[in-house]
Amino acid sequence: TLFLNKSQTDVREKRKSNYMNHVTLFLFQTSPGLLTKKYSSCSTIFIDDSTVSQPNLKSTIKCVALAIYYHIKNRDSNRSLDIFDEKKHPLSREKVPDDYSVVDPEHKLIYRFIRTLFSSAQLTAECAIVTLVYLERLLTYAEMDICPCNWKRIVLGAILLASKVWDDQAVWNVDYCQILKDITVEDMNEMERHFLELLQFNINVPASVYAKYYFDLRSLADDNNLSFPLEPLSNKRAQKLEAISRLCEDKYKDLSKSAMRRSISADNLVGIKNAQAVLS
Repeated sequence: TLFLNKSQTDVREKRKSNYMNHVTLFLFQTSPGLLTKKYSSCSTIFIDDSTVSQPNLKSTIKCVALAIYYHIKNRDSNRSLDIFDEKKHPLSREKVPDDYSVVDPEHKLIYRFIRTLFSSAQLTAECAIVTLVYLERLLTYAEMDICPCNWKRIVLGAILLASKVWDDQAVWNVDYCQILKDITVEDMNEMERHFLELLQFNINVPASVYAKYYFDLRSLADDNNLSFPLEPLSNKRAQKLEAISRLCEDKYKDLSKSAMRRSISADNLVGIKNAQAVLS
């Protein structure tokens, strides 16, 4: 994925810094009360509930915001289009700062913007991943960059499209106008139309692409010390996982038996045909 490549320069610098401070990290890991990362032990097992089919919403939005942050920070140039320019198409009535096109937004600012939209529209974590897919697809197809002057409108356009394609209960353009009070429906419609045209109407996201983005976001989180929430494994949860495991195992056995029966039937059919050929 593009965002993972964009982040590598910063990640290498962080790794160098971590190596230089390995003594401090060792003290943190060995001193009671200073341990920040949870580790499983003989008495307690911590599990991560975020999966590719049901990602954790808050952590996924944080990762997507970080991916966009690296896109902006490590962009090659400032190629943009008027339809995404916030100066020409403002999202609010507040005056756009004069330096709006040169000051890179912080990760927290990008996260708050996405979180507000997702919380107000009640969108899912899967939608956040598809948003990033559409965003990178736009940058590739349109040969443009996401930069300080256009990032909000590009992200908004990607969320708008992802929510309609991915979520069962799509959010209408007019609903976003209730979230962003000063934007008009006409502006939203025009931006959506341009976004689709620039994507060449390629809105299909195969399962393999979705999974690739999910696991690359996990890698990005690990590289930047963004931990997904870990919860201790309770007896009730352990029993539930065991039941699911048995169900999957039984299903696999049934599939294996069915495949074996089909194979035997096919072999018998071939044998009958051969016998008939010999007799004739």
